Amino acid sequence: MSTALNDLSRFPIVQAPMAGGASCPELVGAVCEAGALGFLAGGYKTAGGLYQEIKQVRGLTARPFGVNLFMPPGGLPADRAAVEVYGHQLAGESGWYETALGDPDQGRDDAYDAKLAILLDDPVPVVSFTFGCPDRDALDAFTRAGTFTIVTVTSVEEARTAERAGADAVCVQGVEAGGHQGTHRDDPAAGPGDAGGGRGLLALLTEVREHVRLPIVATGGIMRGRQIAAALAAGADAAQLGTAFLVCPESGAHPLHKRAMTDPLFTHTELTRAFSGRPARGLVNRFLREHGPYAPAAYPEVHHLTAPLRKAAATAGDPQGMALWAGQGHRLARELPAGRLVEVLAAELTTALNDLVQRNQT
Repeated sequence: MSTALNDLSRFPIVQAPMAGGASCPELVGAVCEAGALGFLAGGYKTAGGLYQEIKQVRGLTARPFGVNLFMPPGGLPADRAAVEVYGHQLAGESGWYETALGDPDQGRDDAYDAKLAILLDDPVPVVSFTFGCPDRDALDAFTRAGTFTIVTVTSVEEARTAERAGADAVCVQGVEAGGHQGTHRDDPAAGPGDAGGGRGLLALLTEVREHVRLPIVATGGIMRGRQIAAALAAGADAAQLGTAFLVCPESGAHPLHKRAMTDPLFTHTELTRAFSGRPARGLVNRFLREHGPYAPAAYPEVHHLTAPLRKAAATAGDPQGMALWAGQGHRLARELPAGRLVEVLAAELTTALNDLVQRNQT
C-alpha cells in the first residue's frame, strides 16, 4: 500500500461511513482499536451533533479515524412538480403510518459549510466526500491541516476529477455497494440502475487503476477476506466494507435492519430512488417495490419527504416501510463484535494472500 494510506491503520480494512445511525462512535472506536480504519458518517447530522460524535470517538480511541461528508447537490433544485406528484402517491403511506409527510424544502446542503469549518478548525486524521468532489481550495486547506482526503468515485472521469482537484486518494465504489451510490451527478434521465454506469467493482477498479495514480480504496459487496485480497490484487490499496459491519452489536443500525440482512424473507437488493431521490441499494421490500418505479430524481427533497414514514415504520416494527440499505453480499453478514470481525477479516486476508503466493510458486 501507499505509505500515507498504510500509516492510517494496521490492516488495509476500512469500515464504511453509513449515514442514518449505523456508523456511530461505538462502532468507529471498536474498529479502530482492532487495527482497521473506522469512519463516522457526517450525513444527516447537524454540525453540532457531528462535533459531539467526534469528541466521543476521541474518547474511545487514540488511533486514526475518518469523517465522511455529503457534498451539496449541484445545479438547480429538483423538479417541484415531480416531487409534489410523488408526495400525492405517498398519501396512502402517510395514512397507514398515521404520520404527515416531511417538508421537502428543509434544506439541500446538509450543513456542509458548517461541518467543513469544524473539521478544519479541529482536524481529524481523515475526511472523505460523497456525491461530489470539493474544489482545490478546500482540499488544499485540509492538506495544510494535516488531514488525509478521500473522494468517492464511480467512474474513471470522477477519479480524474478528484486527482486534478488534489485529493489524496479515491474510494472506488462498485455498483454492488449498499446504500447510496456516490455518483457526482445524478442524471434525472437515467434510471437508478444506471447509476455510475452500473459498473462492477473489479472492472471499475482495474480501469481506474490504469488511469489514476492516487491510492485507491475499493468498496462494493465486499464481505470476506478473500474479496479484500482480490481487490488488492486488482490494484486497490485498501478495501472498504459497510454491510459487513452493519450487523455488529456496536452498530447503531435499527435491530430490524440488522435482522433483515440474513432474513430469508428478503431475497435480493435493488438500486432505487424510492426513499431519498438518489440511487441507493437496499433490500427489496414492499415500499421499494411499490414506489421505486415512480420516485423522481430529487435528492434530498425525497429524503426529507419520506423521513417521517421511515421513522414511523421503524417505530411500528415494520421493516417493509424502512430503507434497508444493503450491499449485494448481505447474506454473508456475520453477527460478530466489530473488533472480532476485523480480526477474522485480517486472518482471511492473510490466508488468501499466502495461498496466492503458494500457487505462484508451484
